[in-house]
Amino acid sequence: MISLVCLDMAGTTVHDGGVVVDAFRTALTDVGLEPGTAAHDHAVQYALDTMGQSKIAVFTALFDGDTVRAEAANAAFERAYAATVGRGVRPVDGAVDVLEALRASGTKVALTTGFSPVTRDAVLDALGWQDRVDLALSPADAGRGRPYPDMVLTAVLRTQTDDVRQVAVGDTVADLLTGTRAGASVVAGVRTGTHQDADFATVPHTHVLDSVADLPALLAGLDAAALGTDVPRADEPRADVPRADEFSAVAR
Repeated sequence: MISLVCLDMAGTTVHDGGVVVDAFRTALTDVGLEPGTAAHDHAVQYALDTMGQSKIAVFTALFDGDTVRAEAANAAFERAYAATVGRGVRPVDGAVDVLEALRASGTKVALTTGFSPVTRDAVLDALGWQDRVDLALSPADAGRGRPYPDMVLTAVLRTQTDDVRQVAVGDTVADLLTGTRAGASVVAGVRTGTHQDADFATVPHTHVLDSVADLPALLAGLDAAALGTDVPRADEPRADVPRADEFSAVAR
């Protein structure tokens, strides 16, 4: 059976009520990109396109490698997010049940995010989730953020998981690239966040789910396939990727 599941936070397990984008807008204004200008609009769109990636990496790219300006923007982002985190942050419907079900079954759960550790922990505190997961990782904990595989591989190491072929689930293209590059056997996109099917189609993945709430049924189907039993499937995988019953990379 699958022994480790790596889940994204914002957009996958957590609804933020638009706080992330609002904090980006505030940060951009604080470093001199005035709202309504083409430069500001371009930067906001870039933030949306790269959602899921390390925030400091996004700002560094936006400011052409100017690390001083990027760090100032990142600090402004964190201040703005911290000031409003309680406004709209709530679990995605069914997410709490998924976390509880996975851990009750013996599956370890790691949350991954592009937020800094301080911002990540503020979200976990607001939700009361510090004790609901085995591990929560930011790019600073692993070396590099998405779309690199570092956070998933760090989760494998930190949880002493025997097999790298685990599960990565997220709502952005960067999440899916991370899972694929880490060698996860299930790399699933969910439709509750920033990116949708057309975006997911541009990168390798195995499944697209309406929500993280559908994950337990998908995993049950994979376990049943590995054991040669028949359990109804939770989704309909894309035609251009292997079917769920073709997977044999299930960690034990």
